[in-house]
Amino acid sequence: MSQSTRHGDHTYSLTPDQPTSMAVVETVADAEGVEPTELRPLYSAIDPDALDSLFEGSADEGPSFLGQVQFQYHGYEVCIDESGRVTLFDA
Repeated sequence: MSQSTRHGDHTYSLTPDQPTSMAVVETVADAEGVEPTELRPLYSAIDPDALDSLFEGSADEGPSFLGQVQFQYHGYEVCIDESGRVTLFDA
């Protein structure tokens, strides 16, 4: 996971083999400086299986979903785009 911070927001690029739901939890935990197990379950904000299925795709074709998804989780507005970039904004 690579991180760059800009104007108080957090932007992360994820690895292609990482499920999107797990990447969100790990990204928020990293931003908070805590272990992922210390966060409330992601399903309290969004269906993790549905999120993963939106961004599934083959290595050759990329994700099957084009666009972005936004939701609130653990005090952040989480934005995920089709490139696999997760951006956290303070909610």
